[in-house]
Amino acid sequence: MHCASCASNIKIALEKEKAVKSATVNFALKNAEVVYDEKNLTLDQIKDIIQKTGYTVIENNEIEKSEILAAKADAALKLKTILALILSAPLIVSMFWMYKIPGSFLGVMSTHWLHHNLAFIVVFILGWQFHANAWRALMNKQSDMDTLISVGTLSAYFFSVYAMFTGGDIYFEGAATITALILLGRYMELKTKNRSMSALKKLMELGVKSATIINENGKEEKRDLKEINIGDTLLIRPGDKIPLDGIITSGSTTIDESMLTGEAIPVTKENGQEVFAATINLDGIIKIKVNKNGEDTVYSQIIKSVEDAQKYKAPIQKLADKIAAIFVPVVIVIAALTFIFTWLVVGDVGVAVLRAISVLIISCPCALGIATPIAILVGSSVGAKNGILIKNGESFEKAQNITTAVFDKTGTLTLGKPEIKEIISTNDSIYSNDKILKLAKSLAKNSSHPLSQAINNYEAKIELAEIDNFLEISGHGLTGTCKTHGTQILLGNYKLLKEKSVSREWAKTLVEKYKESEYTILFVGHGIEIAGAILLADKIKENSRAALDAIKNLGIRSVIISGDNKNSVATVANNLGVTDYLAEVLPNKKQAEVKKIQSQNEKVLFAGDGINDAPALVQADLGIAMASGTDIAKEAGDIVILKNDPEKIVFAIRLSRLTFSIIKQNLFWAFFYNTIAIPFAVFGLVSPMVAALAMGLSDVTVIGNALRIYRIRK
Repeated sequence: MHCASCASNIKIALEKEKAVKSATVNFALKNAEVVYDEKNLTLDQIKDIIQKTGYTVIENNEIEKSEILAAKADAALKLKTILALILSAPLIVSMFWMYKIPGSFLGVMSTHWLHHNLAFIVVFILGWQFHANAWRALMNKQSDMDTLISVGTLSAYFFSVYAMFTGGDIYFEGAATITALILLGRYMELKTKNRSMSALKKLMELGVKSATIINENGKEEKRDLKEINIGDTLLIRPGDKIPLDGIITSGSTTIDESMLTGEAIPVTKENGQEVFAATINLDGIIKIKVNKNGEDTVYSQIIKSVEDAQKYKAPIQKLADKIAAIFVPVVIVIAALTFIFTWLVVGDVGVAVLRAISVLIISCPCALGIATPIAILVGSSVGAKNGILIKNGESFEKAQNITTAVFDKTGTLTLGKPEIKEIISTNDSIYSNDKILKLAKSLAKNSSHPLSQAINNYEAKIELAEIDNFLEISGHGLTGTCKTHGTQILLGNYKLLKEKSVSREWAKTLVEKYKESEYTILFVGHGIEIAGAILLADKIKENSRAALDAIKNLGIRSVIISGDNKNSVATVANNLGVTDYLAEVLPNKKQAEVKKIQSQNEKVLFAGDGINDAPALVQADLGIAMASGTDIAKEAGDIVILKNDPEKIVFAIRLSRLTFSIIKQNLFWAFFYNTIAIPFAVFGLVSPMVAALAMGLSDVTVIGNALRIYRIRK
């Protein structure tokens, strides 16, 4: 399939069959789902319908073949686009500089023959897909954008051929240029659609193919995931990805669940607690008993959610296609009636042909062909200059009716990295902040744990101590002895204090005080005493408050969503002036929350950056992915913020709204000059030259209007 129009043509052809109850054809996923009556229709007959419509059916066992064909189609379209732009260049130049090539052939100037040959190659060879698609649509009694392109370019071409031999004005440059520009837009659209499938592929690559199982004899054995059953025991070493969902039966560790929850701080897991597939075991050796496998794992459900959301989201029909469905047949009928009427009344076939062509030329949808692409081109370039990647034209339309903006907390509104917020001493006269930091950093420099890195990154001019007997205890913290004095030093949570028999009364009070806060507490021990505590938390991005205030000024409600605990989310929401927030939302539930908001007749924007955000990004009416996020989130989003600045989200909305407004204005101007003059063309009051002038004027108006997008200010 070349475009969304192809998917529409197949859908219409399938639904013509009485035995077909419904058909969903998805251009992005390159598949069709058909609900049909098996008693009156077979699968082979369905395939025949699709093939008779002009498309090829790829079997499930020929996926590799499908990918090869898609790659060849992409390469072919890219080559055709480049050649079309190159060959159209001399024609475009002729619009500004009337150069002449000496000589003539059959009474026609050599310059005209050059223009004819270039236009012929561009329109009929490089742009053949438009005419083929228009023919398919005609066979299905439909008209779409390809019909417009085909009618417009063929009208300009054939009239120019006629004019070559009659001494009239030629318009080969119009036919060639429009074809080249539409090819360029089609190539960009196709690349964008293909990326939605690469999102699923990248998501699948995060899983593992095999795991170490403890067999019946108690020995380790490597097995493919498909051979592992619920109830089997798996051995997970430090650095390994968790193969399947399960319950820890032995050992304790720290798990990096950021690919699921989006949260930067690893989670401590102990005996009896659940772990999830594709998360990373950081430091402990554990055994797990598998409780979910195959499509039942949380990881697999996320993949399925992304696929389903893309599959069932109906493609937005371009406004130009809606107009074309009515306008093109009407214009063709008017032109035909003009020919018949003039021939019968005037009795001159030449005059009748001239008037009919005048109708086609004056209503030629060349301006309509560039009305949307030129606005999208300018809007996209303005976005790129400001660090915003707008991946497809539909994004401009989706931003129009947004009523609720849902923001993932970590990585979107916050930095996604823990940092030191406060240092608390048990006794300021003995343990100053610098001394507490010296003890903590001396241990932390030996660890790659995210919390240790937060302490390492804290700027302080302190001479660190040399550490002996360094030990990293999974899920608890760090210990060691000072090389100079031989004193025990520790850095960790309350469990570490208990394990090392350190006095804990002060620590217990502190834990109670901050149990409902967003802070992660690390205690610093010196000998058998607690020197103090370091409070860490994620930091709100500098521009988050300004961005949310601007969102409010646009009349859009803001909601914060996170897998983090309620207190952390509430603190961030309060600091940002947001009253609506959702906390402790499980990885596979964000999409459901977006659906719930949509069910209340809200148009939802979702901004996020984690893999767990991908289903919600796709489910939302408009998905915006932050550049700090994973490739999956960026592939799933309609818009990507490249500079990791929340205020860019506001600019993206404003830019999208302005661009779509320009598109609608362009569609109006694309018809205004043409349609108002159609009656004059019918009665021979407008010559093809004047018709072409009106067509050219609409082109100039459309392009000039699109350039106004450059005036947008941050």
